[in-house]
Amino acid sequence: MGGSLYIQENFVPSEVVRALSEDRIAFALLVPAMIQACLVAVPDAGARSYPELRFIGYGASPIAEATLRRAMEAFRCGFSQGFGMTETSGAVTVLSPDDHQRGVTDRPELLLSAGRAALGTEMRVVDLDDQPVPPGTFGEICTRGPQVMVGYWNQPGASAEALRGGWMHTGDAGRMDAEGYVFIEDRIKDMIVSGGENIYPREVEEVLFGHPAVADAAAIGIPHEKWGETIKAFVVLKPGATATAEEMLAHCRTRLGGYRCPSSVDFLPTLPRNPSGKVLKKDLREPYWRGHTRRVSGS
Repeated sequence: MGGSLYIQENFVPSEVVRALSEDRIAFALLVPAMIQACLVAVPDAGARSYPELRFIGYGASPIAEATLRRAMEAFRCGFSQGFGMTETSGAVTVLSPDDHQRGVTDRPELLLSAGRAALGTEMRVVDLDDQPVPPGTFGEICTRGPQVMVGYWNQPGASAEALRGGWMHTGDAGRMDAEGYVFIEDRIKDMIVSGGENIYPREVEEVLFGHPAVADAAAIGIPHEKWGETIKAFVVLKPGATATAEEMLAHCRTRLGGYRCPSSVDFLPTLPRNPSGKVLKKDLREPYWRGHTRRVSGS
């Protein structure tokens, strides 16, 4: 495109916001945790001007609806999301700036969508027997297209399992609506099974993010003698904010069914994340599942 590439050595929210405002940045790529940090750590982000900023692309992990809405208001530019994985060498779905505007004006649920199939790509949702399910039905999200891998190096068994029937099985659980918009609930392996009910951590996290004191949040399943698993939440508070575990639990009880509510809340200074911004839930789970032969419980 004949442009310049500006790479910062470290992620410092104040410096990112300054660069977006002052250094004629037209396009920016940020993971959701970075967007959230910019909004929390730079209180005047929404008061600054961004004369050259055309759009912000994001992906790699889910973004809370409240965070996305605040970002759209603060940066006043287009937003674009891509969903993909290492095995697809790039995005397989795209939620375009126009889709984001639809989410603001007439279809608010689109702000929780990963978008529609990218050019030349097919998406479908399948059941446990790998059969396609009707629109709106939950299952495993699968994709195929020219960007999907041929297989894992020297791992024919793993390749055959991942590419069953010619479709890349993403390991993500979700649904696809009648217009082809894909909605990802969570990683299948992160699903919590409590008393025989399937609970996706993301729906709990969305509620936690709705509390005004919360900067970051995660939910996991921990062992429970009666229910198999119960929900534990981890919360990072905004600078200067205060809240108690009971306040957080009360907030959840007014917005979630009883079995979907956390049974406990811990406060942390930060959440463990990998370099692409995904919360390392295995690290959060480890202390609670240590000594258990199975790391999940279910019926």
